[in-house]
Parts: sequence; C-alpha cells; structure tokens
Amino acid sequence: MMNWQRLYSPRRTGELEEKVRNPDQARNSYMRDYDRIIFSSAFRRLQNKTQVFPLPGPVFVHNRLTHSLEVASVGRSLGRMVGERIAAQYPDAAEDFKEFYRHELAYVIASACLAHDIGNPPFGHSGEDAIRAFFAQLNGEDKARIERCLSLNQQLDFEKFEGNSNALRTLTHNFDEPEEGGYRLTYTTLASIVKYPCSSEKGFKKANGISFKKSGFFDTEIQTYTHIAQTLGIPQMDDQVFARHPFVYLVEAADDICYRVIDLEDAHRLGIISLDKFKSLLLPFFENTAEYNGLDKIVNKLSRIYDPNQQAQFIRANWIGLMIGKMADLFMENEAILLAGKLDKDLLSCLPLQQQQLVQEINTYSYNHIYNHKAVVEIELSGFHIIGHLLKDFVHAVLHPKESKSEKLLQLIPKQFPLNLESEDNLYHNLQSVVDFIAGMTDLFAIDLYRKITGISITKIG
Repeated sequence: MMNWQRLYSPRRTGELEEKVRNPDQARNSYMRDYDRIIFSSAFRRLQNKTQVFPLPGPVFVHNRLTHSLEVASVGRSLGRMVGERIAAQYPDAAEDFKEFYRHELAYVIASACLAHDIGNPPFGHSGEDAIRAFFAQLNGEDKARIERCLSLNQQLDFEKFEGNSNALRTLTHNFDEPEEGGYRLTYTTLASIVKYPCSSEKGFKKANGISFKKSGFFDTEIQTYTHIAQTLGIPQMDDQVFARHPFVYLVEAADDICYRVIDLEDAHRLGIISLDKFKSLLLPFFENTAEYNGLDKIVNKLSRIYDPNQQAQFIRANWIGLMIGKMADLFMENEAILLAGKLDKDLLSCLPLQQQQLVQEINTYSYNHIYNHKAVVEIELSGFHIIGHLLKDFVHAVLHPKESKSEKLLQLIPKQFPLNLESEDNLYHNLQSVVDFIAGMTDLFAIDLYRKITGISITKIG
C-alpha cells in the first residue's frame, strides 16, 4: 500500500543520496524541474514535431510544444485542486506534507505534463511505428547478429520502441556528458511521467492491466526506475513491472482532456469538421451541470458570439474546466484504490456510463474523420518513409562501419551520441545512439537530412 507522505521526494537523479536540501530559496524543487524542462533544447525541439496535422501550414495548428504547454496548464490546475483536497483530508499531517500538497503538487504535475511527449520522435506516432517496423523487419545476417548480441528485452526496446520509455531516457541519460543524471529532475516528477511502468519484454500485454499496456523504460533505465520506485514506495508487481504512481493518473488525465478537444478544435479551424458537429460532440457534457456552467448558460453565451472560431474556443475552454473538476472528483473518489496500486483504468474511463459514451463518440469521430484525414495520412506516410530510410542508412553504417559510405554517415552522428565500434559487446548501445539521434530530430531536420543523404538536395557552401 502506497502512502501520500512517501510518494514525493526532492531527491534528484545523479545527485548524492544525502543531498536532498534545495539551495534555491526562490523556487521549490518542483518549480526547478519545470524550469529545467522548459529551457531545455529537447523541449524546444517539440515546436517542430507533428502533433496531428502537418507543419507548417497557412492555419496555425498545434505542434508537440503547444500541446505540451496546454497539457501543463491543465495539469497544474488538476494538481492544485487535488493537492488542496489531500491536505484538507489529513489535517494532523506534518507541515511539510501540507506544504507539498497545497503548493508544490501543482508544479510536479505541470512539470510532468511539460515532459510527457519529450521522447516522441518526428512525425507523430508514425515515427514510433517506423522505428518498430524497421527493426522488426530486419532479416539475414544483420538480424542474426542483433539476436546474437542483444538480450530479448534489448531487442524489444527497438522492435517495440515507445516514446514513453524514450521520455525517461531523454530526461535521465547523460548523453556522453561527464555528470550523471541527465536533467537531474526530482524522483517525484520522473515517476509521474511513467504511464506504463514496465520493460519492453513485459509490456504490450494490455490484457494484463494498465501498467502493461505499453512500456515505460528501456533496458538501460531499468535500474534508474527501480531506484525511484523503491525510494517513493511504489510496489513492484512482477520482475521489471511496477504499480503506477498515483500522480501518473493526473498527468494522463490532463493529456486525455487536451488532445480530445484540441484535435477537434484544430480540425474545425482547418475546415475538416463543421461548427455544428463540434457543438454536437461537446455540448451534451454540459447537460445537468448547473454547478459549473449549465447547457442553457453555454448556449445563451454562444448566441452572443459571432465568430465561429471564437465559439469553438468558448466551448473548448468551458469543456476543459468542466473536465478538470470531474477528474479531480474521480481521483479523490478512487483514493484507496490508487494507493493500493489497483486502479486499472484511466480517470476518463471512471466517468459515469453516459459520459463515457459521450467520450467514446469523440474518440470514434476523431479516428474516422481526423486521424484518418488525407492530410494526416500523407504526413504519416512521409514520416514513415523518411524515418525508415534514415534508420536503414545509419544502422547499416553501425553494423558495417568499414564501408566507404558508412564511414561518411557515421561522421554525421553528433558526439553526444557516442559510438564504440571496436567490440560487438557495444552493439546495443551503438544502436541506441542511432535511435537517440533520429528520435531527437525535428520534422524539418529529418526531412532535410533525408534529402541530403539521398541526393535530393545538396548543401551549398558559401
């Protein structure tokens, strides 16, 4: 059984065990997490990574960066609302407990929300699919060599590449810098990011429970996450499988709220769906919700807004506010199950049946009319091809470094992604460096590099 007192700690990756005091008097430990993420180059690169629709375009739609900022805003509100309730529920708790939950939890959730997509490769989910497909479809001597040199879990890190696992790696790996710990975030923030706390070998078995749905850490980060879990009192369910940290549900809820409504709003701005359809999907949530903004109030306000985009924004803002309140209520209603590590579904799936059906209508419509829209499919196909081609060239170069082209290609991999080609014992780490390099690219950088190494465009000097 987890407990609220132990589930947070200012301890950071890469720091000495005894160093837990925060020397910064202006910012608490979790504000520092937020700042470290938002000023990082990995976070800035999200501004040129596809969320759903192609970038750039004549109509500004969300990219990974704007999406992450909005999720952080929703997460901050959720953290503040839930934190106040936890503090009020335990009036006899120590002052540091009440201080954390009243004032600091909001920054933990906001920081985790900022970083939740930081491990995603270019071109949205098609980038993940391209990495998985490339390694799964390898054959011949190259495949045999990888199977000979890598454990099954290490092979599956590539064949079932997961952006969630890559987020933990991005945030904790030192990338050839002398100091360990990566961004040196607190254990609390890092644990809040790991939606699927299991290895690649144990994950991707949705029927086994929510922790097994995908994966949350690669082979190289197993020890890191295990230490975080032990420090925070997160139960281990099986070898390389842990219960979810309760804060994960808040980060996940913030993401679930945002992408459902924001993808609809972007589709409306692009003329893919009508305002009437937008209204029909979202306004039913406000029925019988007089305590927030009842349907009559919303409809009355909409009648005094003339611009269709402003109407959509008004509905979106009120819907987000409504859902934040509902998610906070559901979190507290499920407190005992959360602390037992046994809530086997996301908070959105805990809604009453009628509202779950409304959410499912959004899911179905979005899948059919947004995620399978021609423009979305085209960018996914392009990304799949580009990432696949880059992997083909760079992985071949690692496996056959003495070839003339390979020698040239290996020079293009930055020093922060170190390669040791002298021994087969390093093959897993060499392949990780290639994937680190490609997964960290922006859409435009990947396109530009693809054009250059295929001869479609040639770099001009001077």
